Amino acid sequence: MENHSMATATPENKDSFATSGNADDKQSKAFVNNNEKGGIKTMPFILVNEICEKLAMVGFSKNMVNYLTQQLHMPLTKAANTVTNFNGTSSLTPLLGAFIADSYAGKFWTITVATAIYLAGMIVLTLSAALPQLRPPPCAGDQVCQEANGSQTAVLYLSLLFAALGSGGIRPCVAAFGAEQFVEEDPTQPKKTWVFFNWYYFALGASILLASTVLVYIQDNVGWSWGLGIPTLAMALSIIVFLIGYPLYRNLDPAGSPYTRVLQVSVAAFRKRKIPLISDPKFLYVNEELDASISTDGLLHHTKQLKFLDNAAIVTEEDSLKSSEKPNFWILNTVHRVEELKSILRMLPIWAAGILFATSSAQQNTFSLQQANTMERHLTKSFVIPSASMSVFGMLSMLVTIVLYDRLLVRVARRITGLERGINFLQRMAIGFFIAIIATMVAGFVEVKRKHAASASGLIDSPESTIPISVFWLVPQYSLHGIAEAFMVIGHLEFFYNQAPESMRSTATALFWTSISVGDYTSTLLVTLVHKYSDWLPNRNLNEGKLEYFYWLLTLLQALNIVYYLICAKFYTFKPLSHKTEHVEGVELTTQV
Repeated sequence: MENHSMATATPENKDSFATSGNADDKQSKAFVNNNEKGGIKTMPFILVNEICEKLAMVGFSKNMVNYLTQQLHMPLTKAANTVTNFNGTSSLTPLLGAFIADSYAGKFWTITVATAIYLAGMIVLTLSAALPQLRPPPCAGDQVCQEANGSQTAVLYLSLLFAALGSGGIRPCVAAFGAEQFVEEDPTQPKKTWVFFNWYYFALGASILLASTVLVYIQDNVGWSWGLGIPTLAMALSIIVFLIGYPLYRNLDPAGSPYTRVLQVSVAAFRKRKIPLISDPKFLYVNEELDASISTDGLLHHTKQLKFLDNAAIVTEEDSLKSSEKPNFWILNTVHRVEELKSILRMLPIWAAGILFATSSAQQNTFSLQQANTMERHLTKSFVIPSASMSVFGMLSMLVTIVLYDRLLVRVARRITGLERGINFLQRMAIGFFIAIIATMVAGFVEVKRKHAASASGLIDSPESTIPISVFWLVPQYSLHGIAEAFMVIGHLEFFYNQAPESMRSTATALFWTSISVGDYTSTLLVTLVHKYSDWLPNRNLNEGKLEYFYWLLTLLQALNIVYYLICAKFYTFKPLSHKTEHVEGVELTTQV
């Protein structure tokens, strides 16, 4: 490398980017004061926001197919696609919310404004259910139902758009904001955050359970205006509660746009693509002070994967690196910033594995619900189980699994593996993938049983008639999906938070939601293609279709997906932290974490 001048910001020359002593003192005091805040006392204020968001989202989406088909008279496949498109969009907008939170507004203000936007959407949605002119006239019996007109559909989509935008600010920030309230003694072995994620998801499950029972019952038996008005009021209350907790929160300032840093590294690596790679990483550009605001847990250690990106950290004569100036990040970047991009890229294959899991789970709110509509749902002569409330069995199994996992499985596994968390998140996700395959396969066999009962009773051509088979035949598929979710979804969420660069944790949490988004859109695509090219998914009479074939198609796709996931997990490189600096009696120590 004779033609290139290499420079490294080592302890000997890093003073050139050091701030003044007064600035360091102020920053140190601010850090200490911030660490005095946070902790378990902030959890009620933070979790109540997410609980209310889930009450609103689930209270409508769980029963949304029934609302669209019975109140707006949409065809079944169109209603199913509307549900998955709405869920997909709500899981895609977190990318925007994460960008705003990490770059400009911070998590607290992003959550506050997003909750207000969500509230506006819920108000419009409640009005559309309460005002007769905003929905088509009711129909009964064999009467041909009038589908919602353009203006009525527009009001619906407007309310869904506001709700999706609000979710975009809440979903990526609440989990990350809650985890930031706990200061870990050792960032490589986070004890508090993985416990937080278990109980964070437990709180979500409890709110989903409430929405799937109480709210769904109110919607089916009292009215949609009350069924949507109650979560709207809860959403308004959540803003007040969240703001009351402001003095207690540990607020971390946004560290600048992570998207910009990712783009800068990409551009710098492309500009220097013709430069031969350096074999010894110690000659790559490192500057601890320059990266201080984005590396409070420690600098990211150089890794051997994706070496072509290392060119962004090679110092050349053309870089004109001066002692008094920061480098031009579009030309030269530190190793830490290069490793930030590498960390995100290494996460993408694991991210992609979650797509088909979300596709499979999406059927619980669409076709499984339609199955329940055709089955015997009487508990007593007067009490009928709302079809959307069948998801309560999934929530109960998930909640029980979370408690058993946290209180029993972790302790048993800890003795075997020696890990504080029992098993790592990749192993946890693999268990969830496997159980989800069984759940979808079982759903196909239950559909065969349901149609056999319809045929034996001569009800194949009577879609409005109740088939003499108990709705509790659906419990196994709902329960298995709940158990799978307790393993896979929580493991997936923890994976993104743990393995993402610390300055990109909102963005990483948004990646978790985008896998669900792509899964919902994949469901829409599959349903559309299968409906177009086969007779498996009819619009009006599920008895005449072959829903079991659709479930088994998903089973096959998930089986292929778990093979792909196991290969990705086998070769995954965990995020390495390096050079965590401590000060002991005036001596600076640099340790390997």
